[in-house]
Amino acid sequence: MKISREVKTAILAILGIVLFIFGFSYLKGNNLLEDSITLYTKYDNVEGLKPSTPVTVNGYAIGKVLDIYFEDENSGILIVEMSIDTKFKFSKNSKSELFQNGFIGGKAIQILPAYDNAPPVESGDYLISETKEGVMELVNERLTPLQEKIEKVMSETDTLLVGFNNTFDAKAQADLKNSIASLNATVNSFNATAKSLNGLIDTNKSKLDNTLSNFEKTSVNLSTMTDKMAQVDIASTVQELQATIKKFDDVIASVENGQGSIGKLLKDEKLYTNLSGASKQMEELLEDMKLNPKRYVHFSLFGKKPKRYDAEGNEIETKK
Repeated sequence: MKISREVKTAILAILGIVLFIFGFSYLKGNNLLEDSITLYTKYDNVEGLKPSTPVTVNGYAIGKVLDIYFEDENSGILIVEMSIDTKFKFSKNSKSELFQNGFIGGKAIQILPAYDNAPPVESGDYLISETKEGVMELVNERLTPLQEKIEKVMSETDTLLVGFNNTFDAKAQADLKNSIASLNATVNSFNATAKSLNGLIDTNKSKLDNTLSNFEKTSVNLSTMTDKMAQVDIASTVQELQATIKKFDDVIASVENGQGSIGKLLKDEKLYTNLSGASKQMEELLEDMKLNPKRYVHFSLFGKKPKRYDAEGNEIETKK
């Protein structure tokens, strides 16, 4: 069977149209050979999302963005049309999240699948939309309060400097410079003193070493003495001292009560009177012995009998 030129031309034209449609769809991100469904979601701001951007689940691409357009002329709501591979199943309660794909990679969409008892998604369904803050948004969110604080601090610093300039006139500034100069001189003096002190220490290092060694020996001796004192039975010593004091108190009490020889001597008035009288008589006897020694001492070198005297000192004649 011979095919006419017209049929060949028609077949080529049809093939050309099919290839054109397939190529145009492929360039738009639609692969006519893949089994996919079309899903939609709404955003107030897509933040630079572009068609043909991959749609992912846990980082794995399961589709792509087909188109982005306004919901109507009087609304700023944007509708994002997505082509999703039917091999991946999830319910209608799943969410589409707009996020930043890398630090400078632009925006992309990821599906947050829900595995519940809800019916699975079908072509034409709208997913719940969410927006995840990117790195730049987080940085801006953190830097904005910090910027405000820095601006406030700078303003307060400027006010402080203006007040400082107004407070310190030329004379006050000159005095402040002189004070700083004096402080520098004082610091230099301290440095010189420190150098002298270092030299003195270096010169007398051996003496200081000996002093420290002696101090260490003294510390050791003191520690040994302290240990020995700690070993002494202080409690028993105190008890013995208390017992001795109690005995002494008992002796004092017995003396106060007139008991014993000392107590009677101190408390017995009759004994005191007798002792006083005896003392007085002894005194008179000694006085008389001084005045009349012959009454009490009688001796003779030649064997003569001693003379006798009466109480008045008169010689008593002896009978022959």
